[in-house]
Amino acid sequence: MKNRISIPIVLLLFITGLSFAQIDRSVRPKAGPAPEIKLGKYDSFSLKNGLKVFVVENHKLPRVAFDLVVDRTPILKGDSAGYTEAAGELLRTGTKTRNKDKIDEEIDFIGASLSTSSTGVYAVSLKKHVNKLLDIMSDVVINPLFKQDELDKIKKQMLSSLAAAKDDPNAISGRVRNALFYGKDHPYGESMTEESVNKINLEMCKNYYETYFRPNISYLAIVGDINKAEAQKLVEKYFGKWKKGDVPVNTFPTPKPPLVNKVELVDRANSVQSVITIGYPIELPKASEDVIPASVMNTILGGSFLSRINNNLREKHGYTYGAGSSINSDKYVGSFYVSTKVRNVVTDSAITEIFNELRKMRNTKVTEDELQTTKNYMTGSFARSLENPQTIANFAINIARYNLPPDYYKNYLKNLNSVTVDQISSVTEKYIKPSNCNIIVVGKGDEITNGLKKFSLSGKIDYYDIYGNKYDPSLSKIPEGVTAETVLNKYIEAIGGKENVLKVNDKTTKLSGSVQGMNLTLTIYQKEPNKLYQVLDAGVFKQETIFNGEKGKITGMGQMTEMSPEQVEKMKAESSLHWFLDLDKMGVKKDLAGMETINGKNAYKITFTMPDGGKIVRDFDAESGYLLREVNTMDTPQGSFTQTLDFGDYRDVQGVKYPFKLTQNVGPNTIDLTVNSIEINTGLKDDLFEVK
Repeated sequence: MKNRISIPIVLLLFITGLSFAQIDRSVRPKAGPAPEIKLGKYDSFSLKNGLKVFVVENHKLPRVAFDLVVDRTPILKGDSAGYTEAAGELLRTGTKTRNKDKIDEEIDFIGASLSTSSTGVYAVSLKKHVNKLLDIMSDVVINPLFKQDELDKIKKQMLSSLAAAKDDPNAISGRVRNALFYGKDHPYGESMTEESVNKINLEMCKNYYETYFRPNISYLAIVGDINKAEAQKLVEKYFGKWKKGDVPVNTFPTPKPPLVNKVELVDRANSVQSVITIGYPIELPKASEDVIPASVMNTILGGSFLSRINNNLREKHGYTYGAGSSINSDKYVGSFYVSTKVRNVVTDSAITEIFNELRKMRNTKVTEDELQTTKNYMTGSFARSLENPQTIANFAINIARYNLPPDYYKNYLKNLNSVTVDQISSVTEKYIKPSNCNIIVVGKGDEITNGLKKFSLSGKIDYYDIYGNKYDPSLSKIPEGVTAETVLNKYIEAIGGKENVLKVNDKTTKLSGSVQGMNLTLTIYQKEPNKLYQVLDAGVFKQETIFNGEKGKITGMGQMTEMSPEQVEKMKAESSLHWFLDLDKMGVKKDLAGMETINGKNAYKITFTMPDGGKIVRDFDAESGYLLREVNTMDTPQGSFTQTLDFGDYRDVQGVKYPFKLTQNVGPNTIDLTVNSIEINTGLKDDLFEVK
């Protein structure tokens, strides 16, 4: 008996061995077709008031969930940021027939849950309690009663949360990232502060609700032990009386990445780690055909534990416990960013490696093996997400909200599996921009600033507070009694006094210098009230600027450009020999912005706002009164550039003191200029300033 049993076993082992011998393990098996995913079905219908409803049946448990989404456009809250969030919380605090305690009691009695936000309401209960649940939920949505005492409680909670978040470097990094990516004049860029929360009032909250909580811009997902017929009857009963209305559509300029890499620091003296975020806004709508390839690309780069960035920073160098990247599609404006936390001492090294990975992603193609492994990983993640029936409801709402193809999710895996190496290269070139990044670091400035400067083209680091407001760390407290007026008066006295200054009717200044190995000369003719003729000669090219007080032109490289009306108004204010005496007449506003250190000297910083809204910042020596620096932002077709002009070596010329040394910085370029001569009141003719 034993022998008869052993023979088949031996044969089986022999056949199995032959089978294994025929497998070449050096060759990777070819990828099979994308698995066919059968999405759960959903039904849909709409009410007469415009409410769109999606129903996903799931009878495994006797429960039903209701998720209401208000699909409004983003709102800029300004100095009252937080009022929409407060309005969302107020929905849960009472209606015209129920106070907060009554709502809590009724929800608890049926073992349900109910939560509200500024863009929706979520509720869930057992199937047998859905009528009671919807009675409460619809009452909250349609008949809220906002009360001051409840708002006061909410504001107190908000202030408590803000106080806790003040010392959280991750929360700080998130706020500053949004402010710098999108700008504070965009809804995505603003954040709550103690000041903005204190400005929230009940009227704002009521107005928000009455304006935006409308059925015609809302979606209701119903998931659970229910069918379409039951759902339709319930929704019509409880939400049919919800009144539709016109809802404003808000629009905003699309944020752009910076022209060059910018280093932006939030200096926290007690930080032992640096929180690093490197990124920028992108245009990647939900319906874009780039979404799936871009998601695959990002997963390879930094979107999973096995990604390149995490492998580099965590496994190879040991800089961090985790690092990754995120690419976000959005109806209005998306984003791409890399983030990690590292020790202070390796902050610059980690940033260097992040940029190495970004450039490698752009410059070399991913391998077929790497691509297939990533697609397998994403396929598994997608399949697991389908285990939650709420996912199907979200898919249905996304299709409606973002105008996706009806079969978008049905074909998701097929489209994922068809992504090619060339597509990855294409989206990488489009969305990975190693030269246009915000490099945001929350960390200890004393230990990391020197290492950060090399990532900025100009070697400059911009400083921001925990809410994303830019500041100058060298500013000091202004002494009592000092104003913009007193600073300017001291400057006038320092250079010779008003009487002597007014004697100057014309002035000829001749300067020389060099830049990038080229010698140049600059001659500036000025005549009151505001005429200017300037000749810049650099040998290989020559540029002339002529302004007769009413119009002007710039010629150079064989081209002539007439000054725009905006440039004319600005030139009127800047070409005057007595600009500091005629500010009010020229419509220029002046504000004392603080104190800072300029070349080792304490200086008062004054911001001059031109009639067109442009600003010039000038710094005056607190001790001598002399003008030390002028900072001017210039808008060009290539973007905005900051020009800094430093003044020194003041000398007397017929009773008036003028600087004989000037240093100009534009981006990475520095030009040292020496004044060779200054002549005043030589009787310059008007013909010199004629604009032909």
